[in-house]
Amino acid sequence: MYGLMKELYPICRSITGNGVRETLARLGKRVPLHVHEVASGTPVFDWMVPLEWNVRDAYLATIDGHRVVDFRDNNLHVVGYSVPFQGRVSRDELESHLHSLPEHPDWIPYRTSYYKGNWGFCLSHRERLELRAAEYDVRIEATLEKGSLTYGELLIPGESDQEILISSHVCHPSLCNDNLSGIVVATMLAELLSGMARTYSYRFLFIPGTIGSITWLARNQDQVGRIQAGLVLTGIGDGGGVTYKQSRRGISLIDRAMAHVLKHRGKSYRIIEFYPYGYDERQYCSPGFNLPVGCLMRTPHGEYPEYHTSADNLELVKAESLQDSLDLVLNALYVLENDTKPVSKNPFCEPQLGRRGLYRAIAGQKEGASSEMALLWVLNMADGEHSLLDIAEKAQIPFVAIHAASKLLEASGLVRANAVEAKES
Repeated sequence: MYGLMKELYPICRSITGNGVRETLARLGKRVPLHVHEVASGTPVFDWMVPLEWNVRDAYLATIDGHRVVDFRDNNLHVVGYSVPFQGRVSRDELESHLHSLPEHPDWIPYRTSYYKGNWGFCLSHRERLELRAAEYDVRIEATLEKGSLTYGELLIPGESDQEILISSHVCHPSLCNDNLSGIVVATMLAELLSGMARTYSYRFLFIPGTIGSITWLARNQDQVGRIQAGLVLTGIGDGGGVTYKQSRRGISLIDRAMAHVLKHRGKSYRIIEFYPYGYDERQYCSPGFNLPVGCLMRTPHGEYPEYHTSADNLELVKAESLQDSLDLVLNALYVLENDTKPVSKNPFCEPQLGRRGLYRAIAGQKEGASSEMALLWVLNMADGEHSLLDIAEKAQIPFVAIHAASKLLEASGLVRANAVEAKES
């Protein structure tokens, strides 16, 4: 995953344009993405697909031609969606087009102006203070014209047409945690799931933030009822503890699965309630859809100083954090995939487990006590009303142990599993 991140890091992405296409093309070498192009001007609910933006070059130079801020050195230098511009401007006029961070004088901020025609440069505050000439030459060689919005989609079919949605935004330029971490973990997840037995179908979206999810929802409004759970993956590569933002419902299956897995991992975590700011979960959880889609992060956006700056780079993201985030998602999906409602075939008093080899031969020994408790919990709650996740939560035993107990009881003929009714949010 870290290697893929290094490969994608230099690409200049935005909400439209060739950077997104190049990113999706590289992902397409790993997973069979279907790339969609939606024409500029297409209405999508209360929005409209914007003009396509591409930038070839941008710089701020002294009048003798020395480039002092150069897009070729760092694609964060140009404000995203800057309109084309060429001319000589005074230092005073230039000031309103410059963005820097006095509190972090060596970092370059990330700024955009998607829906208001403007141009600008982002630079370190130290560089800004060195701009003492009376005039500068400005050139932003960009196009902002009719084109399309591009997004990638992958459906991995399962036994059921009920879906789990995994969404990641692909619209930030050279930023690692806020953008690339979600992309690379989602890509690896798709690769792994493709080789696994699956009950659910899995739909992966690699979309521009906000306008991408709005566009996808507008084009798939009649199909979203298949989505039984979902996760927006973003900011999952830094060294901080995990943060899970609940879906708007707050008690959906994905909310419960994430809470359960996080509780039993033995690592620091936070669960926060849904609020209408952040990433694409805002669109999936808008009241007209109210999909059971949460958001998985580590340190939330805005809570780490490197957020939306050049310091969100390859040094900020840790390979072990990417792997830990992937493992966490896989564990949550394990719960979703294996949650069933067991029904006892022998509901009148406890069955004799000892003669079936399911209980300690000698009473008083501690060995095997925890697994036996899982057996007893499943047997007692196997009334067809409680799912394995219900039982795991009630017993405060990890789902994986409750699932193992259920499978053992199934093999012994003591319970049967109702897999269909458990697929509820």
